[in-house]
Amino acid sequence: MIEASPAVIATFAVYLLFMLAIGLWAYRRTTDSSGYFLGGRSLGPWPAALSAGASDMSGWLLLGLPGFAFASGIESLWLAGGLLLGTWLNWLLLARRLRTYSVEAKDALTIPEFFANRFGDRGHLLQAVAAFFVLLFFLFYTSSGLVAAGKLFETVFGLDYLIAVIIGTLFIVSYTLFGGFLAVSWTDFVQGLLMAAALLIVPVIAIQSDGGWGEMTTTLRELNPELLTLWVDKDGQPLTLLAIVSLAAWGLGYFGQPHILARFQGIRRASDVPTARRIAVSWTALSLIGAVLVGLAGAAYVDNNLGGQLTDSETIFMILVDALFHPVIAGILLAAILAAIMSTADSQLLVSSSALAEDLYRQLLRSQASPREVVLVGRAAVVLLALVALLLATNPDSTVLGLVAYAWAGFGAAFGPVLLISLYWRRMNWSGAIAGVITGGLVVVVWKQLEGGLFDLYEIVPGVILASLAIVLASLATAPPNEAIREGFERYRQALRQG
Repeated sequence: MIEASPAVIATFAVYLLFMLAIGLWAYRRTTDSSGYFLGGRSLGPWPAALSAGASDMSGWLLLGLPGFAFASGIESLWLAGGLLLGTWLNWLLLARRLRTYSVEAKDALTIPEFFANRFGDRGHLLQAVAAFFVLLFFLFYTSSGLVAAGKLFETVFGLDYLIAVIIGTLFIVSYTLFGGFLAVSWTDFVQGLLMAAALLIVPVIAIQSDGGWGEMTTTLRELNPELLTLWVDKDGQPLTLLAIVSLAAWGLGYFGQPHILARFQGIRRASDVPTARRIAVSWTALSLIGAVLVGLAGAAYVDNNLGGQLTDSETIFMILVDALFHPVIAGILLAAILAAIMSTADSQLLVSSSALAEDLYRQLLRSQASPREVVLVGRAAVVLLALVALLLATNPDSTVLGLVAYAWAGFGAAFGPVLLISLYWRRMNWSGAIAGVITGGLVVVVWKQLEGGLFDLYEIVPGVILASLAIVLASLATAPPNEAIREGFERYRQALRQG
């Protein structure tokens, strides 16, 4: 446990009050479902880019990835590199096209609604199935953030784990409940800046405290030389192709993450995408490098100062901050962990609530519901989903990275191929879309339960491959899209050409 000084407690209090103030500001600007779920499509390139990055990385950027680098060393660069490439490709291949097509597709507010409007889902089966997978995988993803919050408050304040998780949940729900998309996006903007600053400052100071880069690498080499090799694991065994692909394949997940894709839909105009892309990729590169360096510097610090003993590697960022910084600065840097947790959990709750309110409640139960009624249902859904995620997070032995890996694979396989192909292939039809969503989602769920040999491959890889095959085969085996769907695709292509 880290001893929390009054300065650290005060910093946390000020930070949380500031986030709630942003939520109140956004509440006064939110009157309908478009404003609540997409902020009226008003995000400029800076908030769009940083909120996408902050909601993407979550608490695992300051806990899970440094913990993985702490334990595995340079091997973690395969994971970081895959994520960086995935970020760039997501902005390059999807952002502008999704922003344009979601408007043309009857101003679709959610990914399931976009699928329904894109493919003429008259019975709303495709929309309901997609919404089901949103809820399923986001419950695990959101619970990972609550686990991270529990570890933070447990380590810093010595609170009971369950109480710590409940406190974190209350604050996240508060400003998501009132402010919706605008509150989430602007708090994510602030949190993204804080996260990047923390991940640049902490490893620099930690490396200097160890006597510089040379001394740190010497310590790591004496501790375990395998930590400094890219092609060998920490036990000295050559990394198999299966292991490398599993790490780098995290980048495939970006194409299907609804909380990131919502930022693409909410951008002010399509012409802002290139600027936002450059900002987002730069932020991601700096943050990932910083997170890996935190883990490496932490391994050297623990070996030199703690006898090489650390119970939970995912707390290494907190250990370094407490040891190396003045309490006031430490409070700010520790608040960055809370920023990372909140920036993702709030986005996930919002997207989940939109799936419940827009894609299930309005489409299946009350088609005549007013925009204000849908917003009220969405806010009630935030509370309900947070309670379920809280139940999943009550196990203190859960790892942040493990929970994120499962949810990330689920979204990447269920939605990524369907969305990517739908934006480029006019022949794709309703049958291909629903086959892709179901195949991708089920493959991840089933593959996760198996182990040994080929089944050690990260489940996103077979999920994406089989979902893509299902889309193509089902589309070609059934009738082409009708005239209305073809005309909609042509309007979208025309809008793309016009910028």
